[in-house]
This record gives sequence, structure tokens and C-alpha cells, in this order.
Amino acid sequence: MTASETAGPLPAESIALVAGATRGAGRAMAVELGAAGAVVYVTGRSTRARRSEVDRPETIEETAELVTAAGGTGIAVPTDHLEPEQVRALVERIDRDHGRLDILVNDVWGGDHLIEFGTKVWEVDLEKGLRMLRLSVDTHVITSHFALPLLIRRPGGLVVEITDGTEEFNRTYRENLFFDLAKYAPIRMAFGLSQELKEYGGTAVCLTPGFLRSEAMLDHFGVTEATWRDAVEKSPHFAISESPVFIGRGVAALAADPDRARWNGRSVSSGELAEVYGFDDADGSRPDCFAYFKDVVFGGGAGTADDYR
Repeated sequence: MTASETAGPLPAESIALVAGATRGAGRAMAVELGAAGAVVYVTGRSTRARRSEVDRPETIEETAELVTAAGGTGIAVPTDHLEPEQVRALVERIDRDHGRLDILVNDVWGGDHLIEFGTKVWEVDLEKGLRMLRLSVDTHVITSHFALPLLIRRPGGLVVEITDGTEEFNRTYRENLFFDLAKYAPIRMAFGLSQELKEYGGTAVCLTPGFLRSEAMLDHFGVTEATWRDAVEKSPHFAISESPVFIGRGVAALAADPDRARWNGRSVSSGELAEVYGFDDADGSRPDCFAYFKDVVFGGGAGTADDYR
């Protein structure tokens, strides 16, 4: 693979489901698929009528409106992906409306508020730990169980499992056993699904953003997307961060690539995809978070984050 392999536009009237599209990477992936012309079903538990346990203001209705404004068709469907009957009804609706599904993005998470870093497995609040696993593993499996029969109806379907960290990065312990399992599971799921989809001409990939400037992360540092560099003095590694647009463009590039089967079963980052497909972040930069952490943070190199942007 060489740099700047532009994938081109999506096939006409591509149908996508972004499960967990309320905010952050999920929202951006939905919007960028919409910008490429897709009909995008966006799901989550936070609506204008009620908030999920994450208790943030972003809603799936807002995401759907952003998809439509970007040039696609956004359809918001409130869905708790831990509830099989809700997921079944969602997929039946997509089948009724379109008769097919071309792209499934499994981005459901919502467990950040449950993490207790630096705790042993016997010290962790067990209820919180098990909830974390349900949110990160059960949701993805339930969604695939119901959605994949529709996706394999036509050859060429794409499944993208979203996690935090590449396979190599996740060999470093995440300081909480439940969180560690939660973020490694999608890597293994993508590999397993790659084997199951192969005979149907489908592709499964695990994708991670780098240091993501999600709405929650910006709030944590007390900055906005326009002023995010103000947080670098407090946290120097934040200089390698990326906006959600970056991974959104990565998913859109994957979906538009007629040769995407070359990625089947692999774990990749937004930065790796950018080097292959030639896209940039919203500010024109091309951050490579995991190369920076490998070379500078863990490798003891003398570079700075700006050297990797």
C-alpha cells in the first residue's frame, strides 16, 4: 500500500448504521459517511427527550441533522444496544426501508464514567466493571447478531469495530482489568468477524482514533475545538490529539475503497489510514498519535508531538 490512495466516492445510496453515534467519534463517522452521500441510521440512548447514564447534552437527533446538513440522509433511531428486541426492531426497520445494509459501524461504548484506574480486579466495584463489559462487548455482539444477516445479503459489506488503541498499543496494560478487556475485545471481534464474513465478500476492520478531542475531553481540559491548544501546557501529549473528523474521514475512506478487503481482520488507527488514503484532519494536519507514543513516549525519543502532525 502506498500513500495517498484516494478511495473515491461511496456507491450510490449506500446504507449505513452507526451504532453509538450520539457524540464524539460516532457522530463524526456518521457525518462523514453522510458527506459521502450515505443514508445513515444513527443510534444511541441520549435523545432530546431523555439522557443516558452518560448524562451529556448531545443527542442522536442532532447527529442526524448534521448528517443531512452534510449532504446525506440522517435518520435517528433511539436504541439501547443491550436490548435485543430494540436492535431487532432497528434492523427490521432498515430492511423495510431499504432492503439492505452496506456499512455497520459498532461504536457503542458509554463506559468512561465507570473506570477506576489503578485498581486491582478485587478492588474494583464489580457492578461497574461488569457494566463496562456489557457496554463494550455485549452491545457489539448483539448488534452484529441482528445486523449481519442484512449486511451479507449483498457482497461487499463493511463492518467497523471501534476501540481505543491499536492491537500493539493494547498490549500495554490499561490499569483496570475490565477496561483493558473492554478495549481489546473489539480487536478480537473484528478478527473473528473477518473470518465469518469472508465467504460472503464482507470485510471487518477494527479502527481506533488517536488522542481524541471529543466533547467530553474538551470539557475536561476547559477548552473548545477552536482553543484546544491552550490545554497543551497542562498536558503536553495533548498536542498530538485529533478532532473526531479525522476518524470520520477514515471510515468514509474505508467504505469507499473497492479494495477494502485488504484490511480484513486488521487493527488500524486513523493515522495509519490517513497515510494510505491521503486525508487530513479538519485543521489540515495529519496526526499520527500511536507513532508518537511508540517513538517518543515509550521509546524515549527526543521528538515532540508536532513532529508527528
